[in-house]
Amino acid sequence: MNGLIDRNKRWEDDDRKYLWHPFTQMKEWLEEPPLIIIEGRGNYLKDAYGRWYLDGVSSLWCNIHGHRRKEIDDAIKEQLENIAHSTLLGLSNVPAIELAEKLVQITPKGTDSSAFSLQPSALTRVFYSDNGSTTVEIAIKMAFQYWQNKGQRGRTAFLSLNNAYHGDTIGAVSVGGIEIFHSAFKPLLFPSYRVPSPYCYRCELGLSYPSCAMGCLEQMEELLKKNNNVIAAVIIEPVVQGAGGMIVAPEGYLKGVCELCTKYNVLLIVDEVATAFGRTGKMFACEHENVSPDIMCVAKGITGGYLPLAATITTEEIFNAFLSEYTEFKTFFHGHTYTGNPLACAAAIVNLEIFEREKTLEHLQPKIALLSERLKPLNNLPLVGEIRQKGFMVGIELVADKETKTHFPAGERVGLKVIKSARENGLIIRPLGDVIVLMPPLSVTEEEIKRIVEIVGEAIRKLKVESGK
Repeated sequence: MNGLIDRNKRWEDDDRKYLWHPFTQMKEWLEEPPLIIIEGRGNYLKDAYGRWYLDGVSSLWCNIHGHRRKEIDDAIKEQLENIAHSTLLGLSNVPAIELAEKLVQITPKGTDSSAFSLQPSALTRVFYSDNGSTTVEIAIKMAFQYWQNKGQRGRTAFLSLNNAYHGDTIGAVSVGGIEIFHSAFKPLLFPSYRVPSPYCYRCELGLSYPSCAMGCLEQMEELLKKNNNVIAAVIIEPVVQGAGGMIVAPEGYLKGVCELCTKYNVLLIVDEVATAFGRTGKMFACEHENVSPDIMCVAKGITGGYLPLAATITTEEIFNAFLSEYTEFKTFFHGHTYTGNPLACAAAIVNLEIFEREKTLEHLQPKIALLSERLKPLNNLPLVGEIRQKGFMVGIELVADKETKTHFPAGERVGLKVIKSARENGLIIRPLGDVIVLMPPLSVTEEEIKRIVEIVGEAIRKLKVESGK
């Protein structure tokens, strides 16, 4: 036992001595021992002291079928026996080819026209990278160069939403809309157009849904009508704005955005990094409103939470705009060392095969209904302002005053208090400010769903007692 404690103490000291953690105020981190994960199994994580926790946020929204899924483990081992990596610059590899075919087959065809087709658009070309930020960066550059290659050089701007999060690279931050994440980098960013998000609980226009008739869409149309000749693309997170606070758009909003892009002849980029691969109850969030975009960004769940991989998927129309003689220099001059990595692609192929073989989406529906049923009573808690849910994506917004929707002072760290309390009861979750996020693996059982909601409810009630409300 003493040896275990000594080992863990060394790890904890070395973590605080050498590591710089993402989205973490390190001054606070240095004040208490870090939680170090050493093993995962199914829907659970084990720390260095042997304690097991339910993985309530899918290891940051990426695990799909659980940890140590045998089929995915075996696929990676089998690929290792052949080759771990070779470049996609000037060469190809079998897993990258086979995965691209699968992605093209399953991406939404939609019933709405894209901006450049009288028929429903089809996503036919896959450009690989390795994380959500890079897939968005590629989409931005691809959309920009598309117009340049077509001779419309004035189309250099992008339109995005307030509360948007599209990643942390410079281009992705430029189309982001979360001040706390993005304001520090403003001098580095290119300007973009911004319109209100469909955040009905805190409507920026002071309206109420549904009587508002989605005034936020009207704002988008006004801006597109005046500036469509300089806008290359609209970029949105379809149906759910993730890092903005699990903001669920009202029904019809996504379709309305698609129709505006068609009407004003601009590209539509959908960032499905968080929403794809079953998170909203369908394989892709776009399917909820039969929308097929011009460019789709996917990452996170693509490998089942095993290895870094991302894909920017686009149409033949956009791909063809880059075809030319070498000396015209219309090539898409972009790439990554680990583009199309064979190990990651092998994992992703099996991940998609599990969806099909086990009818994952079909079996997910009763679990979504159970999650919704169990969450409803939490609406009655005094500090719960709103519960937002789409499929397995849940945001519980905590407020100091339910009637006025008043935020807690930032210094109270209410979200952090809730997750620490939940951790004591065997659940790992991570908040977005004072929005408590739940996004368990799709493999979570009904009993585990009940336990997750029970633990979160207990943590919020405990907060109620401590705050004296």
